[in-house]
Amino acid sequence: MSIESARFQALYLELVESTGMLRALIVGITAEDARVKPNPESWSILETLCHLYDEERLDFRARLDAILSRPGVDWEPIDPSGWVTSRRYNEQDFRDIKERFFAERGKSLDWLKGLENANWDAAHSASFGRVTAGDMFASWVAHDNLAIRQLTELRRSRLERICEPWNIEYAGEW
Repeated sequence: MSIESARFQALYLELVESTGMLRALIVGITAEDARVKPNPESWSILETLCHLYDEERLDFRARLDAILSRPGVDWEPIDPSGWVTSRRYNEQDFRDIKERFFAERGKSLDWLKGLENANWDAAHSASFGRVTAGDMFASWVAHDNLAIRQLTELRRSRLERICEPWNIEYAGEW
């Protein structure tokens, strides 16, 4: 197995495992809980999940596919931060978004598994700089880590609300 093949397999497995972690982090969350924002600047669990859904369809998979199979084609513009309000993420149906995100993730995993002899050095010149297929795939996996951290912090905030007025400092420093 080549180094690139081993790297692909490791990243693919990371994406599979992070999918399970994302699923676990929303277990037991009600639609009401999913809309709570710890502060006005924060995203809710629902907004985070909507973001993941759009990123899955419109960013990582689409752009990686473009790098690998349509070199030189301009990318469709995206606005991940703006979509939170313009697409009214916090008003979406939580159950529906969960189903849609995990269905898209399944499509992504199937698509990735079907890649043969991908040129991970193929590159796209974007407005922010050159990005290779390998960069895009690695960033996709790293983006899941960011979402896992964000959802973990949101669950912690939820736990603090549930536990009031009890003190949870004995658990350890957060």
